[in-house]
Amino acid sequence: MKRNSPQDPEVHDNHHYSGQRAPQQMPAVEGISGGQRSFLPPEIMAIVVPSLKVGASAGACGLFAGAAAGILQGAPPVFFSVIAGGQWFALGTSYYASRLVAFNAMGGEEKLSPGDKTKASALAGGFAGTLGGLLRGPRNIVPGAIFMSALGAGGQAYANRRAAKAEVESSTDKKGFWAKWSPITQLSDEDYEKLLEERLLRVEADIAIMDDHIKQLRESESAATEGKQSESGNGKPGQV
Repeated sequence: MKRNSPQDPEVHDNHHYSGQRAPQQMPAVEGISGGQRSFLPPEIMAIVVPSLKVGASAGACGLFAGAAAGILQGAPPVFFSVIAGGQWFALGTSYYASRLVAFNAMGGEEKLSPGDKTKASALAGGFAGTLGGLLRGPRNIVPGAIFMSALGAGGQAYANRRAAKAEVESSTDKKGFWAKWSPITQLSDEDYEKLLEERLLRVEADIAIMDDHIKQLRESESAATEGKQSESGNGKPGQV
């Protein structure tokens, strides 16, 4: 009787499928295998990214301002430019980030009143001024906080005023640059009702005037008819 050797393909295949489990495919873990996992939550990224953009813009302005100050003072412009750019970057980033945090903590920018926005901007300015004072020295903390708080509140008050003025202009006039040169005027529902009432009053007045003219014509016709009848009666010969 022939015995199957260990190298027989049938025995090898049976041993492979009977003695060992088939490898199973491991489920992919979302965020780890995909390589697209974010280090910060979306809420924090929504604050960090705009704040860095604002800080970068402020830092660029600080570079030019520092270079100009260095040239005017006869100092190395590169050194002044780097120092001023770093300070302006820190102020812009900290101010805008703390402002967004304050808005979110108070319920969101869309739900805040102009006064609440001014308060939040003042708090953000105080925080940014405190950070700027720490960078320049402990003696500059209180003056920097007061100055930046007033600057933030004043800037937000000015922005609120411009937004209110733009809203009033958009509600009264048509949007667009050529609106004031257009011969067509946009009317609201109340203005349209008033216009219709005025036209209706004019029509009623015209009807009343026409009624008076018709009445006068009828009176003149009746008077003329009576006059003819009286003349014809007087001209008839008397009967015997």
